[in-house]
Amino acid sequence: MLDWVTISSLATAIGTLVLAVATFSSVRAAARAARAAEQALQVGLRPALLTSRLEDPVQKVGFQDRKWLKVPGGGANAEVGDDAVYLAISLRNMGNGLAVLHGWRFTPERVINHVKPDLADFHRLTRDLYVAAGEFGYWQGAFRDRGDPQFDAAQRAIKDREPVTVDILYGDHDGGQRTISRFVLLPMQDDGWLVSHARQWNVDRPDPR
Repeated sequence: MLDWVTISSLATAIGTLVLAVATFSSVRAAARAARAAEQALQVGLRPALLTSRLEDPVQKVGFQDRKWLKVPGGGANAEVGDDAVYLAISLRNMGNGLAVLHGWRFTPERVINHVKPDLADFHRLTRDLYVAAGEFGYWQGAFRDRGDPQFDAAQRAIKDREPVTVDILYGDHDGGQRTISRFVLLPMQDDGWLVSHARQWNVDRPDPR
């Protein structure tokens, strides 16, 4: 004789299990869709700073002490003043989002290792610098404190026209997706400086390499 109570209980249990599996699959699919949407949004906001093009216009970069540097497309400028060492690099944002520059690190030589720079070593910019998506812009920095050991090192390197390295820290307009891009300034025979993009590191997400 059939035990309808037992059969009913089993049917209910199976139905509950099927519903749970369907709900779990639906939740996982929704989570995957949400992650994909978030990644697409991040890509849409992500900047990518590289060297500007040689045909990009010359930019006139001003400093707080009314010092001005002219920076050509694809290049940089560096000068030693009476009380400061001035640096500027022409950049182009090849990413999809606005680049907000946060800080910089200077090395008085050409750095060839692939070690990610320590964020603690970066100088914070005294004012915000922006480079719009698909547009050219610039970075600028200066050494003013003669008590800073890097002041003398930067002064010697620029005066002797030695290759130098500048690491630039930047992110999107929300302060996320921070990235470090490395640029090497190479002296040219006409007293100008050519810029080479050497390396890039992700700060807030895994590196692809």
